Amino acid sequence: MFSKACEYALKIMIYLCTQEEGKLAGLRDISAANGSPEAYTAKILQQLVKSGLLQSLRGPTGGFKVSDRPITLLEVVVAIDGESIVKDCVLGLKECSSAYPCPVHDKFVAIRDHLKGVLTTTHLTDIKSGVIEGNRFLKL
Repeated sequence: MFSKACEYALKIMIYLCTQEEGKLAGLRDISAANGSPEAYTAKILQQLVKSGLLQSLRGPTGGFKVSDRPITLLEVVVAIDGESIVKDCVLGLKECSSAYPCPVHDKFVAIRDHLKGVLTTTHLTDIKSGVIEGNRFLKL
């Protein structure tokens, strides 16, 4: 459903939310915690910082932390994959709307709207407790 980069970004953001408040996590720790290659993780972290979802500090005591505001899953998805998953035609048509629907438009409108609703109303803080408590996992 999401790109591999977006999957990693979601895991990264959830992982960082589980860290002690104010504590910065380094690239190696983030990469290891999520099972993602370091170079790939670094690129994703850059995108998340650029989008304002993460804050970073350089240097020997530097690292990354989640920005001090509520962040939805949709914000993370849009930062990495853009809005196409909740806006574009599932068949890839440029013009697909109620006025000019593709063959599956009516079937997927409800699915897309539901997905957008879930991503919009789910905040990182809503889902971090399962990871902290140990009954939800970021990698197996």
